[in-house]
Amino acid sequence: MRLDFYLSHVTDLARKAAKIAASKGRVTVNGEVIKKANYTVKEGDQICLDDTLLAWPSEGYYMLHKPAGYVCATEGADHPTVLDLVPPHLGQDLKIVGRLDKDTTGLLLLTTDGQWLHRITSPRSACNKRYKMMLAEQISDEDLQQLEKGVMLNGESQPTLSALAQRLSECDIYLTIQEGKYHQVKRMLAAVGNKVEELHRDQIGPLELDAELAVGEFRALTDAEVAYF
Repeated sequence: MRLDFYLSHVTDLARKAAKIAASKGRVTVNGEVIKKANYTVKEGDQICLDDTLLAWPSEGYYMLHKPAGYVCATEGADHPTVLDLVPPHLGQDLKIVGRLDKDTTGLLLLTTDGQWLHRITSPRSACNKRYKMMLAEQISDEDLQQLEKGVMLNGESQPTLSALAQRLSECDIYLTIQEGKYHQVKRMLAAVGNKVEELHRDQIGPLELDAELAVGEFRALTDAEVAYF
């Protein structure tokens, strides 16, 4: 990878600052001062910044407690994006694992590992996602059973796959689905004549949102959590 790209990944330097650091002779590769930001470095090179040996970057895996008002986009959005919530030197190469609507809160995964992302989002993986929601109206047992059986969404030719619906109160439920159709959860409730007022995702597969993670905060996943997928 390019030297400036490498530096921005393994230090707190932004890409521009990394270029300046190199131009000032602060960087050596295998003992040789390298001033060109586009110099290609490879794994195994001994790269130093101000005589401090740097490590080769590893893949990143994070969970984020998404707030309302943020969109799941990497750039070019009219609203703040979830990547605005992580430091620039981390966020510039992160990919968003799936999507949450702007007004939906809860568990969002971020990674640099494209294969890991694919394992979670591929329909073949049938990865469960659990949502807690507050509804505009009381929901009947019959409607819960219909959600579990599958409903026909507007504009679709096939009903949704089997789901798991759990009543929490008259207007609050858990809904666990495998698919990820556009606005699926909201459309499913609309199909049984109801409306989602608040939506929060708290689990993907066996991974639950860390209860200690405040809204807007993120943390790295443990090795065990990464291995879930």
